[in-house]
Amino acid sequence: MKILVTGGAGYVGSVVAADLVAAGDHVVVFDNLTSGSRHAVPNEAVLVRGELSNQELLGSVIQEHKIDGVMHMAASIEAGESMRVPEKFFRNNTANTLGLLETMLECGVMKLVFSSTAALYGDPERTPIEEDDSLKPTNAYGESKLLVERMLGWFHKIHGLRYASLRYFNAAGATAVRGEDHHPESHLIPLVLQVALGQRESISIFGTDYATADGTCVRDYIHISDLASAHLRAFSRLGRDKDPERLIYNLGSGEGFSVREVIEVAARVTGRRIRVEECPRRPGDPPVLVASSEKIKRELHWLPRFSSLEEIIGSAWSWRQQHPGGYGT
Repeated sequence: MKILVTGGAGYVGSVVAADLVAAGDHVVVFDNLTSGSRHAVPNEAVLVRGELSNQELLGSVIQEHKIDGVMHMAASIEAGESMRVPEKFFRNNTANTLGLLETMLECGVMKLVFSSTAALYGDPERTPIEEDDSLKPTNAYGESKLLVERMLGWFHKIHGLRYASLRYFNAAGATAVRGEDHHPESHLIPLVLQVALGQRESISIFGTDYATADGTCVRDYIHISDLASAHLRAFSRLGRDKDPERLIYNLGSGEGFSVREVIEVAARVTGRRIRVEECPRRPGDPPVLVASSEKIKRELHWLPRFSSLEEIIGSAWSWRQQHPGGYGT
């Protein structure tokens, strides 16, 4: 297959691109390299640097490479930032995805795997969260992704778009070659590992008075390799005419860990002391987000290979020790 991976130089996108290459697919990565790295892109993939808003360039790339389907991972992802500059998220995540969908239709490309988010659920009514639970985002990031899911539903109904929407919980960990390298970094596990390496004085805990066992937020962590494998399974299912044309799945481990628990596990894995600084809550942070991934396990026979937080953090620590400055080292 010939597959376009938007955001394919980023954390999730680069691992998906590498797995597609390993499966024998022709991969074209489309990325503006604002937050991604060309060093993360597989050597066998074609890299096109461009803005997703440039529909003319996007269309020419799709036509030149005779693209069969799209893995769409290009997005602004920081929930905290979305509560300061929501316009950035509605432009990058919602408007640019509309442009991508229009271009796909013009070029006759009717298969899409979309990187969605658990932020759609907001403050959930129950845990673990299932796919048919209420969608009530508490931040602009989640709302920008929910608007895309609604668009996808209408494009499916009216134009026959075949799509899978994969609602990530917290992507974490690393492969032997690719890891998490955001600038600036805002995700918990790599920030904790920076403290372990002596690159940061302390890790901030935003809120210690939530209604959880230790007062800190609880999240579901899933290894990046397990996320990538779900993308490939979903895309393969979309290619079979007898199967559903619209797939919606949660992707998580089904187990929640508090911020304090993550810090404690990281301290054990690294053998380093992790200094903590307690800070006020951030707006838009739900207390608990834990997934039920039983639907994708049942329908696509997907099973996470990395079952423990120790394994996930251990893989991230191995990569960070090899790349203390990220992809630049």
